This record gives sequence, structure tokens and C-alpha cells, in this order.
Amino acid sequence: MVMTDPIADMLTRIRNAQKAKFLKVSVPYSNIKHEIARVLCDEGYIKSYSVKELDNIAKKYIEIELKYLDKGIPVIVKIDKVSTPGKRIYSSIDNLKEYYKGLGIYILSTSKGIMSDRQAANLRIGGEIICKVF
Repeated sequence: MVMTDPIADMLTRIRNAQKAKFLKVSVPYSNIKHEIARVLCDEGYIKSYSVKELDNIAKKYIEIELKYLDKGIPVIVKIDKVSTPGKRIYSSIDNLKEYYKGLGIYILSTSKGIMSDRQAANLRIGGEIICKVF
């Protein structure tokens, strides 16, 4: 079976791992997934991430350490894909509404790389909306 949307797979793995109260989740490596993990870490939605390589084969994966509040409640309440391979969603930074009244973020793919909507607003650039996180 061919995976048509690897980013949606990454987000689903994170959602499922948090429902199961896992401390870590692994996703196959790609540059874009690495950058999404970096933004999630920078914005405080995950504890950390690291790129690992399997010893027996030359395949990389990203190990994401999930973050929970004191009572075991996941920090990420909702994480959803916005753009899909069949329907790309683009927005200028002026037309992008705040997500959850500014408590959530959009992750954008811009001409300056992958970043949160807050970083994009500082640079005054828009781009493709990859996902939204609250």
C-alpha cells in the first residue's frame, strides 16, 4: 500500500500516541516532517524530537517525545491537517484568522521555510497552511 499523505500519517501517529498515553512516538523521516517537529517543539507542543537511524538498515526516523500536563492530559488538544495532496490551501498572512482566539497555531510552508503563523506574521509572509494545532 502506498502512503499518499505522509504528513497526515505523522499527525495521526501523534494523536493516537497521545490517546494511548505513550511518552514517545516514531515517524518515518522526511525533511518536512523534521521541520514540523521543530515548529511543534519551538511552540511548546512537544517536549523534544530527535532524528535516529536504524542500525541494520539505512532508514531514518524521527522520535518525538510527547508533552503532558500534570494530570496526564496531552498538551496537544487538537492537531488537524489543512492542506491535502488533492487540495492545497494557501493564505496571505493578512487573511489568516487566529486559531482558537490565538491559543492555537497554524503551521505554514512559506518561501522562507516551515514556520508557525506567529513567525510568518513577524516576517509578513503567507504560504500553504499545512496543519493547525491547539
